[in-house]
Amino acid sequence: MMTGVADDEDKWLAAGIAGLQQNAFYMHRAMDTNNLRDALKYSAQMLSELRTSKLSPHKYYELYMRAFDEMRKLEMFFKEETRRGCSIVDLYELVQHAGNILPRLYLLCTVGSVYIKSKEAPAKDILKDLVEMCRGIQHPLRGLFLRSYLSQLSRDKLPDIGSEYEGDADTITDAVEFVLQNFTEMNKLWVRMQHQGPAREKEKREKERSELRDLVGKNLHVLSQIEGIDLDMYKDTVLPRVLEQVVNCKDEIAQYYLMDCIIQVFPDEYHLQTLEVLLGAFPQLQASVDIKTVLSQLMERLASYAALSSEVLPEFLQVEAFSKLNSAIGKVIEAQPDMPVVGAVTLYSSLLKFSLHVHPDRLDYADQVLGSCVKQLSGKGKIEDSKATKQIVALLSAPLEKYNNVVTALKLSNYPRVMEYLDNETNKVMATVIIQSIMKNNTRILTADKVEALFELIKGLINDLDETLHDEVDEDDFKEEQNSVARLIQMLYNEDPEEMFKIICVVKKHILTGGPKRLSFTVPPLVFSSLKLVRQLQGQDENPFGDEESTSTKKIFQLLNQIVEALSSIPAPDLALRLYLQCAEAANDCDLEPVAYEFFTQAYIIYEEEISDSRAQVTAMHLIIGTLQRMHVFGVENRDTLTHKTTGYSAKLLKKPDQCRAVYACSHLFWVDDQDNLKDGERVMLCLKRALRIANAAQQMSNATRGSTGSVMLFVEILNKYIYFFEKGNPQITVASIQSLMELITTEMQSDTTTQDPAADAFFASTLRYIQFQKQKGGAISEKYGTIKVSDS
Repeated sequence: MMTGVADDEDKWLAAGIAGLQQNAFYMHRAMDTNNLRDALKYSAQMLSELRTSKLSPHKYYELYMRAFDEMRKLEMFFKEETRRGCSIVDLYELVQHAGNILPRLYLLCTVGSVYIKSKEAPAKDILKDLVEMCRGIQHPLRGLFLRSYLSQLSRDKLPDIGSEYEGDADTITDAVEFVLQNFTEMNKLWVRMQHQGPAREKEKREKERSELRDLVGKNLHVLSQIEGIDLDMYKDTVLPRVLEQVVNCKDEIAQYYLMDCIIQVFPDEYHLQTLEVLLGAFPQLQASVDIKTVLSQLMERLASYAALSSEVLPEFLQVEAFSKLNSAIGKVIEAQPDMPVVGAVTLYSSLLKFSLHVHPDRLDYADQVLGSCVKQLSGKGKIEDSKATKQIVALLSAPLEKYNNVVTALKLSNYPRVMEYLDNETNKVMATVIIQSIMKNNTRILTADKVEALFELIKGLINDLDETLHDEVDEDDFKEEQNSVARLIQMLYNEDPEEMFKIICVVKKHILTGGPKRLSFTVPPLVFSSLKLVRQLQGQDENPFGDEESTSTKKIFQLLNQIVEALSSIPAPDLALRLYLQCAEAANDCDLEPVAYEFFTQAYIIYEEEISDSRAQVTAMHLIIGTLQRMHVFGVENRDTLTHKTTGYSAKLLKKPDQCRAVYACSHLFWVDDQDNLKDGERVMLCLKRALRIANAAQQMSNATRGSTGSVMLFVEILNKYIYFFEKGNPQITVASIQSLMELITTEMQSDTTTQDPAADAFFASTLRYIQFQKQKGGAISEKYGTIKVSDS
């Protein structure tokens, strides 16, 4: 059906163009022979093609443009005729005898253009005559294009100040009156198009009307170009007349487009000075008009105007721009009770951006906007509409982008109240935006109160806001969110220990209620922040907590114990063990033996009860050995207890090679360089001999199960331990014991049952080269190594 109509329109357009071209041909021939009467006759017949009612606006425009091109040539002909002596007044009278009104008025406008140029009559009189005569066409489409033609011809002939057509003292009023009258009539015709034809084609008509909007809007552009319109005339005449037409037409398409035109074509300075009048029109517009977009554009333009120069800022204060805009938004929302949430939020988002750009020092304005937004959202529960939540995020992001400082946003009392209306997913998005702002700007949040307020804002990342199952959460997104929280915790710092302790307590309170899944991400940074405070207190004479220094650090260690203990609910034994050992080392640096012992005890309990994987046990064992070796705080009894436990655990590892390596690592627990009371050569030797027995047993097991004794790597590793303690001066490590072990390795390597291991061979060769180097070094060290025989092989 639609295809058939389109085909018919194409035929009608083709017929119209053909008729127009035929008459244009005869018109040109008449003009070439200076035959005025025939030129008028054929031009009228050509223009009659524009009387059609069969074409859509788009097709009619094609026909009109062909006629327009021909009329420009006719206008030049009329101009030449007046030069040849033809009276322009007579010509103006002559064209009015055309048979049909539409061709008559097109010809009248064309001759009128030449008449104005001749200056034989005031421009204002001719223009007034033309604009009145055009009332004769009341068909919406034909009337619109006729008046558009008049507007096109007259735009450079208005009696404006400085124009060659300038008239008496009221010349500006005449020019403005002409444009306003033409605009008013065109708008009426444009609006009437809505009511032409059946109701079922309403959507089609709206589309066609939208295509014609520029014909009407050009009048406002012409108005804005009139030099003589100053602020007073704009305020007293132009704006009230235009707004009156906009409001009274009661048409959604026209009201939206024309309000947008007013904002775009007239100067920002005029908008600022007539703000009350302009804003007064918005609540009177139809409820279906997209006011939020137009009003947002107005605020955006005013904000840009304010950014141009600081000199204009007093004008904003003088006219109370913020108050008027805030009041207008309230009235618009009140006038449209069915306005969706997204509309209200968009308006307040634009107002907040305006406030932040024009009055950045007035935080009370920003808070007032957020408060108004809260008022609109109250009673609506969590906002689920994606467009509305997107606008709320934009609203909340604006202060962060403007001030580049979350601390400033925390001063806005209504900021967290707005966030409460976000659904859980969007709440997380906004929390991430806040953290990213802190990271990007390296913002320092220095007080516990501010941290408390911040963690309330980002609680979407710290707590489960509903009963959503973790299985429904994307694992990668979850990790990224929690890593951002961890980075945030690391950034919280205050040089004042007392305040820093309060900050740690606040963070602990929030993260321990966040559910077990988050703890493995959030506990480590909090532990290390606490340990940083411990080390800070070590170098201070006075205790900021009003107690002895040891008590203050004890207080932090008590807190640390509670924090790490929370990991048992996950469980995360590997992580908990590492953190306990870190705490033990810090307690060691503070000379707090009971505290350090307690942390080691907790680490051992985790090792015994929770770590069952053999690889995890090996890693944990070496961590324990390494940490214990660095401890100097323990007395003989406590150290013996811990080292005994450690050597016992080492010998009970599942795999023989792991047992061997752990046992020889334990030898370092009995020989610490900077502690003379921890140099027990006999126990070092016992560990190394025990490691040798285990290595030997490992070879025997390999021989029994695989038919080969395996690699000699363990023996080479133990040899290196022998050499290490030999150099350190352990009397139990003799040249004979080193020589014996070297011979054992050489024999094993030459055995047919030994598995070839290039790495072990290379390691042993390097060890021999080292011994040879030490022998040749000279001095005491050379003397010490002198009796060791190194085989050339």
